[in-house]
Amino acid sequence: MKVAILTLPLYTNYGGILQCYALQTVLEKMHHEVRVLAKPVYGRSYPLVKSIGICVRLLQRYGLRKDVPIWNADYELIRIPTDRFIHRYIHLFVRRNWTQKIADRFDAVVVGSDQVWRPGYYRRGYAVADAFLAFAADRPIKRIAYAASFGVDSCEFTPEQLRICAPLLRGFDAVSVREFSGLELCRTYFGAEACQMVDPTLLLDAEDYIRLIEQTETKPIEGDLLAYFLDETLEKAKILESVASINHYHPFSVGSRVDDPAAPLDERIQIPVEQWLRGFRDAKMVVTDSFHGCVFSILFQKPFIAIGNAARGLTRFISLLGLLGLGSRLILSMKEFQSRREELSSPIDYSTVNARLRTCREEAAAFLKQALES
Repeated sequence: MKVAILTLPLYTNYGGILQCYALQTVLEKMHHEVRVLAKPVYGRSYPLVKSIGICVRLLQRYGLRKDVPIWNADYELIRIPTDRFIHRYIHLFVRRNWTQKIADRFDAVVVGSDQVWRPGYYRRGYAVADAFLAFAADRPIKRIAYAASFGVDSCEFTPEQLRICAPLLRGFDAVSVREFSGLELCRTYFGAEACQMVDPTLLLDAEDYIRLIEQTETKPIEGDLLAYFLDETLEKAKILESVASINHYHPFSVGSRVDDPAAPLDERIQIPVEQWLRGFRDAKMVVTDSFHGCVFSILFQKPFIAIGNAARGLTRFISLLGLLGLGSRLILSMKEFQSRREELSSPIDYSTVNARLRTCREEAAAFLKQALES
């Protein structure tokens, strides 16, 4: 079958990129022809014109010290390492507008994973309807949601968005969500039944990601305690310092200040995806406030501490860790870390985790096979 994947724009988000790569890989192993729907980031792309524009704006800002808006130029430089991975491994189907003509090119569209059903992640409120395949209405294709996420455990849709999106979701052939809270959101607000499936990154094993690392040149890691924070705070820094002191570890990071426009440009450029993966593979322990930081700690079987990121949504952490029997690895504060320090320093029994993960993978394979072939 010709299958399209619809997910959030990939940009520079490691977790978003890798979940897309993983779902594409799983579908290809099932012998489907897969493309990932995407839109041009900055309109139509003429490489020569784009390159000249970047050079001119950089010269004006950093050479002539002119206050010119060059966010696009900065961002294109920032995303070069992640773009390299995307263009090498992910099969994009790029169109400015998604229309019924696009739907006619495919036999099925799989929506997910990531927070594809979080309205606030769309610049225009009505654009979230694309994630419910509004552009494919009335077309004879399979409509499937795999581990789609609302991101939070409450409904963020406006009444108008629900009016449009609810009947679209009820028209899906199969619906699965990433978090257990999504089951109730689907039922209560959309009138649709769903089942729970794990994030696509967990459908591949560590060896699949190690092959990616080994297919490109990466630098040795300088340290043994990986700190991967999306939102750095003083409290998280103190937790990291305590973990390092207790275990006699040396912290290192695999992130950048990508979302901080005030940071120097060289500190905002993302490292390559393969280098990011190597950080998790080579670390002895991980401290993170990232959902996918937890995922790759689990895949590489590392002891880890997850610091709940309430602003970005806790339901993802609670759902994932609860499903795999790792709920005790989640903390919300320094006070909680201090009270549970001994427990958090204990090793993880990954034989039990891996058994649960095998079951999750079998369920995901059966779900996708049934949804696509029935």
